[in-house]
Amino acid sequence: MRVISSAAFGASHILKGEAPDGPATAEEIAARHSVTRHLARTDPGGCWLIEDETAGPAGAVLSTRREGTWGLSLLAVVPGAQGKGVGKALLARALVHGRACLRGIICGSRHPVAARTYRRAGFTLHPAMRLTGPVDASGLKPPDGAVHEGTVRHRDLMDSLDRRTRGGAHGADHEELLRHHRLFVVDDLAGSGYCYLRGGSVELLAATSRRLAARLLTAALLSVPEGTAARVDRLTAEQDWALDVGIAAGLEITNAGYVCLRGMRPPMPYIPSEDFL
Repeated sequence: MRVISSAAFGASHILKGEAPDGPATAEEIAARHSVTRHLARTDPGGCWLIEDETAGPAGAVLSTRREGTWGLSLLAVVPGAQGKGVGKALLARALVHGRACLRGIICGSRHPVAARTYRRAGFTLHPAMRLTGPVDASGLKPPDGAVHEGTVRHRDLMDSLDRRTRGGAHGADHEELLRHHRLFVVDDLAGSGYCYLRGGSVELLAATSRRLAARLLTAALLSVPEGTAARVDRLTAEQDWALDVGIAAGLEITNAGYVCLRGMRPPMPYIPSEDFL
């Protein structure tokens, strides 16, 4: 799976005129393998691999079904197999896995073929932005309330927030996220929310209000280790509260693909996970 992804996304960066990603660390590789195993275990009907008898692996897809919300975690085709219907066949299998779902989410790249493919599949493409760079803590106001370290004990709270924002709980995905991420939680009279962070990257955030979402994101950015670049991806225009926090922290804003939705409006306030959506 990692070989397919590296080959596919490396070629995608070149097509878009972007620098390729640097080599993955041992920790990142282990986390990627763990996520793949988790998705294959929970959704065997949504995870497929295509192999060529002579050339080897040609493409792979990982998709999930969570309480009526379907998500596409990965769709990758190696350069030599692109344009031959491999991606179309894989996506078709993944969509069959979610045929009973009322809602669908894909975090799509800026690759023109991917955008066209998802639109043809009936998804609305919402342009997304990315925040990156070192955090200037002096520009951030302290969180306006308490933010706690989260644990597996907050699973019910997080599932409830998932249902409220995206229409389906992540369920066992939270256990996988907790293996690799730090969890921040807000739960008081004003409402509730949660945010996952690994290194400097925000992976997933959901809250009952923009105010609490901004509090969580502020706390997460303030905890980013010095010398580590922060990264907040997959921000649609509806998440302008996150842009305000990022601007205050001195982060740069760039265009970064699409959040593709079917049967639903952009969740608010919510920052999706690329793997768990």
